[in-house]
Amino acid sequence: MKFWIINSFRTAVYTAFFAIIGYGIVFGVVNNGDVTSQLPGVEGDLAVALDVVVGFVGGWVAASLVCGLIVTFLDIRDDINDRLPDARRDI
Repeated sequence: MKFWIINSFRTAVYTAFFAIIGYGIVFGVVNNGDVTSQLPGVEGDLAVALDVVVGFVGGWVAASLVCGLIVTFLDIRDDINDRLPDARRDI
């Protein structure tokens, strides 16, 4: 049973990772060049392409941070649960 629980958490983290990256890409597409068009010399299709790249990189960084924190907190919780029976036995 523990195998299925661990793998369901892993699947949820992988799904969240790619969903956050996808959200970043969609954010870049929806902006339609509004963010990077403020840079000097950037306009038109180049601005749209740069918005998509910025959305991808921003989504990747955000996904790494969010999913890293999720895995870290789950690992800490698992370690506490593994040591809890030892603490109860020593009382």
